Amino acid sequence: MVSPSAGSTAAQSRRLVVPPSLAELATDQLKDMIFSGEYLPGDRLVEDRLAERMGVSRPPLREALKNLEHDGLVERLPRGGTAVRSLSHHDVYEIYTLREDLETLAIRLALPTPDPVRMQQSVAALAEMRQAAELSDEAAMTRCGLEFHIRLVALAGHRRVEQTYRSMALQMQLCMVMNNDARRDLEDLHEHVDRHQHILDVIETGDADAAIVALRDHGHDTFLLDVVDRLDGATDASVAWFEALRRRHTTQ
Repeated sequence: MVSPSAGSTAAQSRRLVVPPSLAELATDQLKDMIFSGEYLPGDRLVEDRLAERMGVSRPPLREALKNLEHDGLVERLPRGGTAVRSLSHHDVYEIYTLREDLETLAIRLALPTPDPVRMQQSVAALAEMRQAAELSDEAAMTRCGLEFHIRLVALAGHRRVEQTYRSMALQMQLCMVMNNDARRDLEDLHEHVDRHQHILDVIETGDADAAIVALRDHGHDTFLLDVVDRLDGATDASVAWFEALRRRHTTQ
């Protein structure tokens, strides 16, 4: 006689794995196009061209665009059409100042003795970045780079700090896309990974002050300075912050 638990297990094994829909596949493909820098913030997404290139019909493509709009990656234009979500000068200021403060707080909480399990997760995230570099995969590098920073924040073991940081993930990825566009002519992906390796090496020493400096100066904002002045929507606060950032880099 077959036991109820055995029957339940057998039933579960017979369940079919539902493959992703065309809309889900199109959503992932569009994300890769954005995170690779193929489409930058503000770039228009023309449905006819996308449908032909991606080999999908209009309905799943439109559903994919709705998914990305819900995620905050694209936006509807006033006169029709869709574009990658634009970031203003002040948007970038808010994202980077909050990011820097959260990372600083996390490092203060985590060091001098980070949890070994969480530290290993940071090491694994860096390994994923190195694999993306080997494959010359810009989209994967953007995703893995963000995950590396999330793992560093998670070293604090502070759930609310990590949740707040994660809530900014897509906005930070859009900033990373702009940053990567500026970085591309100045360093290759392997050098990009090496800068993050340096951060991890410093964190492993347990020196919180040195780790915060390494995080602050590892280069993401250096490259961003090359593109931020092209953005609209500057405010007194954002202009003052970026001017201070520029002075900081010129004196290093």
